[in-house]
Amino acid sequence: MAPLPRPGWHPDDRPETPARQSGVLVLLYSLQGQLHVPLILRPTYDGTHSGQVAFPGGGCEEGDRNLSETALREANEELGIEPSDVQILGTLTDLYIRPSNFEVYPTVGRLNAEPAFRPNPSEVAQLLEVPLAALLDPAHQRREQWQLADRSALVPHFAILNQTIWGATAMILSELLAVVRKCQPEEGRFG
Repeated sequence: MAPLPRPGWHPDDRPETPARQSGVLVLLYSLQGQLHVPLILRPTYDGTHSGQVAFPGGGCEEGDRNLSETALREANEELGIEPSDVQILGTLTDLYIRPSNFEVYPTVGRLNAEPAFRPNPSEVAQLLEVPLAALLDPAHQRREQWQLADRSALVPHFAILNQTIWGATAMILSELLAVVRKCQPEEGRFG
């Protein structure tokens, strides 16, 4: 789900400024008998990720003991998820985001009860409750040529719930779906 690299660019080419560490929460929960994951549409603001679909999460702050704790704190701030209600299942591969110079560490967790989300309007323009089954459906997986800030690129993405999910969020979802496919029972629904 990553855009094809720029000609001449190498993944280890990073700015001299150290990347800011951040944590995101990939939260699984059951809704109407199917596993879902919440995503947020960021508000429009003057910044790199304005108006994009993302996982709840953000930068590590003083007092966070680790990046899973960062993800839980941010999910609480953005969606009202109580950290004590989340069962941590593990982590996915960390991911460097060059445009914002962030190193993102995805933590996977599960809620054992249906959530009562309370989106914070200053951080969340819209809550998207995305069924994993829909993400697994090839009809929602696309590749298109896009004009990005400094180049044209073939960009893989998910088109779902009237939103485009691309970039780091799509890459993290893609890794999650690879894990789900390995665990999914033969008969179908992953619930």
